[in-house]
Amino acid sequence: MNLQNGAVTFRDAHGKLLLREKESEFIQRIEGPDKGAFRVTQTFLLNKNEPIYGLGIFQDGKLNRRNTEKLMEQSNKEDFQNVLQSINGWGLFWDNYSRTLFRDNAEGMTFSSEVGDGIDYYFMYGGSVDGVVSQMRHLSGQVPMLPLWTYGYMQSKERYKSSREVRNVVETYRKLQVPLDCIIQDWQYWGSNYTWNAMEFIADTYLDAKQMIEHVHKNNAHLMLSIWPGFGPHTKPYQVLKEKGLLFDFQTWPQSGLSAWPPRMDYPSGVRVYDAFSQEARDIYWQHLKPLYELGVDGWWMDSTEPDHFDAKDEEYDHKAGNGTYRSLRNAYPLATVSGVYDHQRKTSSDKRVFIMTRSAFAGQQRYGSNVWSGDVGSGWNQLRAQLPAGLSFTMTGNPNFNTDIGGFFCGAYNTRSGAAASNPQYQELHVRWMQYALFCPLFRSHGADAPREIYQFGKKGDAAYDAIEKTIRLRYRLIPYLYSTAWKVTNAQESYLRPLIADFPRDKRVWEMSDEFMFGRSILAAPIVEAQYTDEAINRKQAPTDVDFSAACQVQKYLPKGTAWYDFWTNQRYEGGQRATLETAFDRVPMFVRAGSILPLGPEMQYVGEKQWDNLEMRIYPGADGSFTLYEDEGDNYNYENGICSTILFRWNDSRRTLIIGQRQGSFPGMLTIRTFTIVLPDHTQHTVHYQGEAMEVQL
Repeated sequence: MNLQNGAVTFRDAHGKLLLREKESEFIQRIEGPDKGAFRVTQTFLLNKNEPIYGLGIFQDGKLNRRNTEKLMEQSNKEDFQNVLQSINGWGLFWDNYSRTLFRDNAEGMTFSSEVGDGIDYYFMYGGSVDGVVSQMRHLSGQVPMLPLWTYGYMQSKERYKSSREVRNVVETYRKLQVPLDCIIQDWQYWGSNYTWNAMEFIADTYLDAKQMIEHVHKNNAHLMLSIWPGFGPHTKPYQVLKEKGLLFDFQTWPQSGLSAWPPRMDYPSGVRVYDAFSQEARDIYWQHLKPLYELGVDGWWMDSTEPDHFDAKDEEYDHKAGNGTYRSLRNAYPLATVSGVYDHQRKTSSDKRVFIMTRSAFAGQQRYGSNVWSGDVGSGWNQLRAQLPAGLSFTMTGNPNFNTDIGGFFCGAYNTRSGAAASNPQYQELHVRWMQYALFCPLFRSHGADAPREIYQFGKKGDAAYDAIEKTIRLRYRLIPYLYSTAWKVTNAQESYLRPLIADFPRDKRVWEMSDEFMFGRSILAAPIVEAQYTDEAINRKQAPTDVDFSAACQVQKYLPKGTAWYDFWTNQRYEGGQRATLETAFDRVPMFVRAGSILPLGPEMQYVGEKQWDNLEMRIYPGADGSFTLYEDEGDNYNYENGICSTILFRWNDSRRTLIIGQRQGSFPGMLTIRTFTIVLPDHTQHTVHYQGEAMEVQL
């Protein structure tokens, strides 16, 4: 510390300079409800050309946050966690909940927040991406296990309009034998905008909601339901919250009481957002949500958790919120509202894991069983390319659960005639490539407006787009043993699903700003195709192309990080790292590689999670280095794992001896397989079948 000005310098144990404070500023607020607090600013000095990462979800397509200026206020498509980290292994959490200007330029890296009692930040040295993530989770909360079924395929659209339509979609997937685990009901099951978010099935087309949910469950699927932070004036929650002064007074979605676009402001909806910073308000919210939980709803789609704040006026931020003002707490709104649902459901029962999908997040939200999606992004190749760094940046704040609307939410430009995007080859190519990226996200969900997105909208079996979508969904189910074991590592060892290449290959400078490839767990290098190969990226708004041949072979170059060898997942061809490989590609195949030394479990093909037991897993061994993998299993949808009710089996590959060591099973849970088969497969297609009863064994290959 500089004793003259109080500036702090951070160094590692060897004295290497990591980060320096440059200057700080306090401007006292002299009027308004935040009177006595300060506008607070801190500037830091970074090393020259030092990349920094994180801060949240950005839509600018960049990974490195150097030379960036952004007013960080939660919004539909961008969310901010105030957490960043450096290639040099340090991280910083700027602990302030108000709107914050982030700026990095030649003068330094600056955080400047509208309201603060003082400058409050945490410096973390983890030595690596994983180390910083681990420290951030130690500081702000660990990640609970999500239900096993949430790793299957989810179907949604804006919006299903009746219980009959919901049932028909599930039935059609089952008839087509395309895997499905969740159907999602978007807004308006509550009726009009004046009864917005009533948290009741009161629309005429949903009066048989109980039977609808039972039907979904009988077809071995789950229902996730849209809920919002705003309430229409004719709802029961609105009346209770208004009486207690627990509603904010600003324009939010929907602005009009009429279902018209643009909004008819001569018929204002009167919808108001509740004060989620109030414990009493969160209690009231759950009291009205609980009947839906008791009806059998399996997951909550918490939309607009920023929340939407249209035509914001400065005085609207003066509103009392919790123990402060809305201005002082603005960016933490999603954390507060999501926590209310999670905490109350956990208190209600431990038999069913909380599952929340939400549109916004703040630092620490990972502890509340929430999965954040990137908002209502448009359909287009630039938008697809932007989702990759958005998800990686979000992950590096400590929040591992990220997903996007497969195909983009607004696909209107691809509709050469009403609702026809799914038959437009330009959109078909984009949708398939987007789905192949989403294959590697923790949540695998198709959703959007302007046109329906169910697989059968893209044709029938034998059609290129249909077959490519089905193949991707089926691969997702085969990967679930790997994915669920990774989920355990996320919970138990502070790891991440989406791993920027700097997490595993920080010494390879060619990956420092690379975002179109990433690690999916520890073993798989995901290299999705994010440029059009068969159609023009520029949208033909008048006429869809008719001469597209999706069977044609194409090529793409992908970089393989140095420091290891890589195997093509599809062909088993081996490549040395540190080079760009030219690959023959296909429309129905996403480029992906497996790291040498990996042990990759593949499950059976299933129509839904749990349809088949994992009694004969295919264990693929990729020689070239020693390696290990821990297969994790539990009951799938309760919190017994927190008390050790689960099992693990450690697999270790000794490359020089070409020996697979299967360790003794640790732990147990009701319904656990005690006798099982593992089919060991090598890249040359050699197979060995072993029978395992829980005791350690060696397999010579």
